[in-house]
Amino acid sequence: MATFVVRRLIASIFILLAATYLMYILTALSGDPLEDLRTSTAPNKQQLIEARTQLLHLDVPPYLRYFIWLGDLVGITGKGFWLGVTVQNQPVTVLLSQAAGSTLQLVVVANLTAIVLGLVIGITTALRQYSGYDYGVTFLSFLFFSLPIFWVAVLLKQYIAIGFNDFLDSPQIPIWIIPILAVISGLIWMSIIPRKGIQRVITFAVAAVATAGILFYMDASDWFSTPHIGIVGIVVTTLGIAFGVTAISTGLKKRRALYASLAVAALGIGLYYPFMYGLSYMLDLWTWIGLGVVTVGVSFAIGWFMGGNDRKPVARTAAITGFLVGAIISVDRFMLVWSQYANSGRIKGRPIATIGSATPGLEGSLWVHGVDFFTHLLLPTIALILISFATYTRYSRASLLEVMNQDYIRTARAKGLTERTVVVRHAFRNALIPIATIVAFDIGGIIGGAVITERVFGWTGMGQLFQNGLDHVDPNPVMAFFLVTGGLAIFFNLIADLVYAGLDPRIRVS
Repeated sequence: MATFVVRRLIASIFILLAATYLMYILTALSGDPLEDLRTSTAPNKQQLIEARTQLLHLDVPPYLRYFIWLGDLVGITGKGFWLGVTVQNQPVTVLLSQAAGSTLQLVVVANLTAIVLGLVIGITTALRQYSGYDYGVTFLSFLFFSLPIFWVAVLLKQYIAIGFNDFLDSPQIPIWIIPILAVISGLIWMSIIPRKGIQRVITFAVAAVATAGILFYMDASDWFSTPHIGIVGIVVTTLGIAFGVTAISTGLKKRRALYASLAVAALGIGLYYPFMYGLSYMLDLWTWIGLGVVTVGVSFAIGWFMGGNDRKPVARTAAITGFLVGAIISVDRFMLVWSQYANSGRIKGRPIATIGSATPGLEGSLWVHGVDFFTHLLLPTIALILISFATYTRYSRASLLEVMNQDYIRTARAKGLTERTVVVRHAFRNALIPIATIVAFDIGGIIGGAVITERVFGWTGMGQLFQNGLDHVDPNPVMAFFLVTGGLAIFFNLIADLVYAGLDPRIRVS
């Protein structure tokens, strides 16, 4: 294993060196970095040209100037890890740290959400092959995959940001829309849940009535102005989480796992009011994260002590339940400050942001800033998710369908294993192998692909750093961008190779 990793890293270094050399030459030859000074009317124009030439080593040919940049990067020139300066004499290292942090916030959320949704929906469509649900998801996947990102971004601005902000001025749902949405919801759930005959009609009726009831409640309670889950919603949601996680993780027949999950859910319900109206007012970001870690740890301990002979799967199930219960309670706490945030002097009743990554000068608690972060992250995240979601959905569906036709799956069924065990423990693991490859390339590639998204939404990140470098014919910020994206692509490609061995014991990395 160690030999394989070292060999791959050495090869990757040479590949990265060749790629950076080519990128540096192309950027340096793409224009004149002194053009703005040559056309300047400043009386000291010649001195400014000489200063920039000396600062950026413009008197050295580009194919040799690269080695000056490389020497600064590896520390041969004595500057340590130094990426140079921009044409405005700003350290690229500082700009890179700021841009990378901003872009990673966007990319991590979008990528994780797309992966989770893509896998879940792809797997369920494979299990419901040739159903209306499968055909509908296939149509939407190809539609989203075909849409250009800049056009999607403009549509999101118009209909989700501007349209929803206008709706919040008078948040009333027209009566005629409710039955239409109820019928659509009933059709969707009827196609998702595998039933036949009269059971399909019952599924449609239950989903339609439930949707209509929820919409009527939201309209009557002015939910859009003061959104909330409430204690009733928390009870229903946490119990649903306990049953759902147990059903997927161990199966409902494992009573110890179910009882541990229900105990964690009951603990979350019991701590709801103390957290919402007491402890939450004393939290900052790091203590909130620490509280989340404690929540998972306590949930794991509950499952461990209640697990008996199956401690590991029971503890795992309880820990996942605890994480999700804590997350849903935190969401309700964020909703509690929505009205305060939306009506603040900085927001002025239009909370869904169309540009930027934060509201300048906004003051408030952790929860207010969390809502602000969400409203700015919403549109660019949706834009990135729609494109990635289509890829993950199609790959996961195709991969699972191929695995489900293998001989060992038929053998597992012939041995009398439940369908949940066959899918989760046997098929799903091997179906993840192609997905690991796609995820590895996407993590590096999506940072480069976020250039257009960041530009449309005014997100100050890696895209802006790259674009500014190209606009000013400045190789240093372009190379910083390329180092991050290229380095991540190489690193995660190596991780994908190692993950193969963990997913499939037939694969040996040596």
